[in-house]
Amino acid sequence: MTAASIHVGQRPVRWYHTLVNTPFNALVTVVLVGLLAATLPAAVEWLFLSARFGGDSPQACAQVPGACWTFIVQKHRVILFGLYPYAEQWRPLLACVVLIGIVVLSCRRRFWRPALAIYWLGALALVGVLMWGGVLGLSFVETRLWGGLPLTLILATVGVGLAFPLGVLLALGRRSDLPAVRSVCVIYIELIRGVPLISLLFMASVMLPLFLPEGLNINKLLRAQIAIVLFVAAYIAETVRGGLQAIPKGQYEGADSLGLGYWQKTLFIVLPQALRAIVGPLVGIFISVLKDTSLVVVIGVFDLMQATKAALADAQWQGFSTEAYLFIGAIYFVLCFSISRYSQSLERQWRQG
Repeated sequence: MTAASIHVGQRPVRWYHTLVNTPFNALVTVVLVGLLAATLPAAVEWLFLSARFGGDSPQACAQVPGACWTFIVQKHRVILFGLYPYAEQWRPLLACVVLIGIVVLSCRRRFWRPALAIYWLGALALVGVLMWGGVLGLSFVETRLWGGLPLTLILATVGVGLAFPLGVLLALGRRSDLPAVRSVCVIYIELIRGVPLISLLFMASVMLPLFLPEGLNINKLLRAQIAIVLFVAAYIAETVRGGLQAIPKGQYEGADSLGLGYWQKTLFIVLPQALRAIVGPLVGIFISVLKDTSLVVVIGVFDLMQATKAALADAQWQGFSTEAYLFIGAIYFVLCFSISRYSQSLERQWRQG
């Protein structure tokens, strides 16, 4: 049986046979094909065939009926890097490469060793040096000037990286036999999951400084990062708890019969099986985190969405919002689709194993 077929009973069935195997499926297939036939040629015409790619001013698109990709050509550095100093934008570009590289490295199973944590610390330290500067001859750049794609990747990557271990601990605490620990974890999880992320961002931006000692000020970007970590950890905790509940009781009893302690049983027997069972839901959370970073716009953090709005605010280039949002939509799609495909590949490998 090939990857392009599925099993029905003992007979492999090609995936495309399911498009017309019932009258209803056949009707849906015809309708969808008709919609594609009606809209796809016009979309291709507007996006590519009649589009304008060259030029250096909006007047270059005046006589073009299609998309004006000249806007993206002229404003892509503002969209991708926000207010970061123009001459130093190689630094956030390199930071993006480092972040994506360490994520790709972490996706390779042969690197799943304790040394990977050292690689992550080194990568994050390098990203910090590149973005902040102030050392090695690099000029210092304040976080208020950070923006665009690097900021989105930093918020999502660091948010998931810190929220995951916190979420696992919360899930274990919620299943603890100690009433005090269990109560604290339950209250935290239910409280955080009961409010939207945007409210936590507002609280971190507006209310948190009111509770700090006089003279102590936490950077706005750091406050946004803390809010994201606390929010995501609660959702990861509930997902991990579901995975822990799915583990057969015999696994716990078998570990106890071997004389393993609580942490040995959890780290080597129970938790690996639980995490394997919840790869799909966890990936869904990770994708949501990447997209939800756009909410930091409400507290004035210059993420990819806010940088795009800044590019559109140029009086000479107003009216090209469709091209702008298609461009950043394509960026989000590539990132999210890559994560999704990797999770499917990982699930297939584990099923075969």
